[in-house]
Amino acid sequence: MARKSNGSQASIGVIGGSGLYDIEGLKGVRDVRIRTPFGAPSDAIRVGRLDGVSIAFLSRHGRGHRLNPGEINYRANIYALKSLGVQRVISVSAVGSMKERIEPGHVVIPDQFIDLTKRRASTFFEGGIVAHVAFGEPICSWMAQVLAVAGEGVGATLHRGGTYLCMEGPQFSTKAESRLYRQWGVDVIGMTNMPEAKLAREAELCYATMALATDYDCWHETEEAVTVEAILATLHKNVALAKQMLKAVMPAVADAPACLCHRALDNAIVTAPASITAAVRKKFGILTRRVFGTKKGAR
Repeated sequence: MARKSNGSQASIGVIGGSGLYDIEGLKGVRDVRIRTPFGAPSDAIRVGRLDGVSIAFLSRHGRGHRLNPGEINYRANIYALKSLGVQRVISVSAVGSMKERIEPGHVVIPDQFIDLTKRRASTFFEGGIVAHVAFGEPICSWMAQVLAVAGEGVGATLHRGGTYLCMEGPQFSTKAESRLYRQWGVDVIGMTNMPEAKLAREAELCYATMALATDYDCWHETEEAVTVEAILATLHKNVALAKQMLKAVMPAVADAPACLCHRALDNAIVTAPASITAAVRKKFGILTRRVFGTKKGAR
C-alpha cells in the first residue's frame, strides 16, 4: 500500500519538468513523499490548488534532471499519483518533430503511440495477477480536446492528433532511424511517454500528452542535427507556454465528465479471483479496489 506523509489529495496530475512547479497562481503548495509497492517515484510530488482545482506536479526525471528515460520508475510515478486521488494526468514532454509542418516551438496533442522501448517495466499486472486492458485509443479523447482548446486559447501553434513514437534513448536517433520513422508516418519522437501512458490506462486514469516540439530530430537536410543545447533553448520558451495552457485548462477540468478511462479494468483482469492471494490484493490496493469489490469471476 502507498503511504502519504499527509492527507493531501489532488484531482489532476501533471508529469513534466520541475519548472512547471512555479506556475503563477498555485496556492497552498506543499511537497508530498510517497512510498509505493513498486518503489520510489522520481521525486516528491508538489501538491497545490490552481484556480480552485487540486493539482499534483511530478518531475519525471527528478529535480535537477537526475534520471535518464530508461531509469524512470514509471510504475511508482503513476501509482503515487493514483494514491493521491488523481483521476486525470497531463504529460508535458519535449519531442522531436518528424514533419516539416511541425516546427520547433509548436505544440502537438498526439492521439496514438508507437512503443519502441526495450528495458522498461510496462505493466502493473504480474506476480500473481494478469490483466489485459484495451489500448486501441491510448489517449483520453476528452482530455485531448480540452488541452487543444486551451492551447489555441493562449495562442499556441497547435496540431491536434498524430503519432508519438517513443524510443528507448538516452541517445538520439541515427539518420537512418529518423528517416525510417518518417516513412512510418509518425509525427513526433520522444523518450518518455511509454510505458507511462500504458500504466495510466491500467490505473484507470485519463491521460493526454502536451508534446512540445524542440527540434527536427536529425532527418531535416537544412537544419542542424539535434543537440541538447538547441533542445533546452526551445524548451525554456515552451515551458512558459505550457504553464499558460495548464492554467487555461483548469476550468474545464473542474467540470470534467465521467469517463470510460476510469473503468478500464472492467473485464480486463483474467486471473480467477480465488487465485489472487491476499498479499497480491494488498499490493495492488488502490489499482484494483473498485474491480475486486464487484467482480464475480474470471473473464
